[in-house]
This record gives sequence, C-alpha cells and structure tokens, in this order.
Amino acid sequence: MPLRHWLAALLVVLLWGLNFVVIKFGVNEFPPLLLGALRFALVAFPAILFLPRPVISLRLLLLFGLTLCFGQFAFLFSAIAMGMPAGLASLVLQSQAFFSVLIAALLLNEKVRLHSVVAMVVAAIGLAVIEIGADLAQPVPLFAFFLTLCAAFSWGCGNIVIKKAGPAVNMFSLLTWGAVFPVFPFLLASWLFEGPQAMVQSLANLSWTGVGSVMYLAYAASFIGYYLWGRLLAQHPVSLVTPMSLMIPVVGLLSAEVVLHEKLSLVQWLGSAVVVAGLAINIFGSKLSRGRVAVVSQKTKIRVSAATDKGR
Repeated sequence: MPLRHWLAALLVVLLWGLNFVVIKFGVNEFPPLLLGALRFALVAFPAILFLPRPVISLRLLLLFGLTLCFGQFAFLFSAIAMGMPAGLASLVLQSQAFFSVLIAALLLNEKVRLHSVVAMVVAAIGLAVIEIGADLAQPVPLFAFFLTLCAAFSWGCGNIVIKKAGPAVNMFSLLTWGAVFPVFPFLLASWLFEGPQAMVQSLANLSWTGVGSVMYLAYAASFIGYYLWGRLLAQHPVSLVTPMSLMIPVVGLLSAEVVLHEKLSLVQWLGSAVVVAGLAINIFGSKLSRGRVAVVSQKTKIRVSAATDKGR
C-alpha cells in the first residue's frame, strides 16, 4: 500500500478516535438526541441535491438510516451524556464486530467460525472486567454501559444492511441519503424525551464549541472519514485495511485521558487490553486458520509424495 494510503488510513483512525472526545463536548452543549439531529441534518443537506440516490431499495435505505445512523448514535450520544467515559465508549463500541457476526449467522446463514467464538468470549471477559473494575476515579454507569452496547448492536445491524445492499453500492451516496431518515426521528425523540425547552435553550445559547462539535461530527468524522475509508477498502484487500480499526479505541482512550482527563483504573486498562485482544483474534483469526490449513495441506502433500517415491 503506497505511503499516501497509509497516511490516509492513519488520518481516519485519528478522526474516528477523536470523535468520542468531540461527542463529549457536543453533549455538554446540546441534549444528545438534538445533537444527533443536527449532525445528520448537516450530513444530508444540501449534499442530497448533488449526489445521486444509491441504487438500492427504499426499504434498505430506510433500514440503513434507522440502524447505522439513528439507532447507533441515539444510544451512543445518550450513553456519553449519562456518564459513559468517552475513551471506554470508543472501545466498547467496537463490539459491533461481534454483533455483526451473530446477526449475519441468524439472518444470512453465515457460518460462525471458531476463532470468532473465541474472540467473542475473550472480548466479553474484557468488557466484564472493565465494568467490574470501575472505581470512584472513573465510574462507569451500568445503564450508560448498556446503551453503548445497544449502539454497537445497532451498528452491527447497519453492517448487515450494507451487506444486503451489495458491494457495488456507492458508500458516499448511501451515507448521505441514509442520513435523511434519522433527522425527523431524532427531532421527535428530542422533543418527547428532552423537551422543547431544552432544545430551544441549547440553540439560543449556541457557542463556538457547540458549532465546532457538530461540524466535526458531520464533516470530519462522517464525510472525510467514511470517504477515505471507503476508498481504501475499494483499492486494497479488506484484510489489509480493517486491522487499522484496532487503533481507533487506542486513540479514543489516550485522547480522552489527555483532553478530558479521564482516568482508568489498572483493572480497567487490563480489561481494555483483553477487549483489544478479542478484536485482534476476530480480525486475524481467519488468516491464521487459513495459514495453518495451508501448512497442514503442504505437509500432507510432501508425505504423500515421499510415500509414492518409496513405493517406486
């Protein structure tokens, strides 16, 4: 992969890792559901005037908008607003990889590989250690932790929608047009659960921090991040690109510690390392399995060849 592509991948990791710190700033300025509405309103408009609609059914487009966009970020923004540490949120959200595997097995009849099962068990142990290891310096509210897992589940559902859409779909158009659908649900949910007074007050007291956080979430994290990631996946093997995602929670944890002064206990750091190990097993396990099978196959061929030569 050329150097400029490695730099593009590192930029995406940086943008998506810092995204969680920005969300923390954002939910301090806006009610979380209103923040979601503002983010996707900027993603959708006026881009849909210039980008063609992706060539998929309206049903799939709606499901994409309600799972990957509305569900994921309604839960995630609310979790962080309720006290979920931004750094840990960046890590726990990566459990979407395991939800994707399970949902694909249930709905698409895809086979669950042994290494994926091992990875899920390892990551689940790590998540349990993180929650158990919460101390007074960095408490993790149980309900906020649960909402973050719901966000990961919604992301996993969105991944299945993308899978059903097929490899030919234009991801940039899908993201833009899919962002249209969650705007009204976000506004309605904000009106019902956060109240019109909170919505009006946050907009009336708009600050540069609030504007900057919305702009970053809409343009840096969404447009630039997804555009570069999509280009990398289109030009290089998935096995080469996707391992870079392991660095996102690392950036998230470190940036949250530096910028937000979030301190994790030693036990929580241990749990985080276990989760990353589980993610690594999920990403690299298939490659290792194929390599092991290839080695065994080669040894078998050598033995058969040797036996044949002996027989001669």
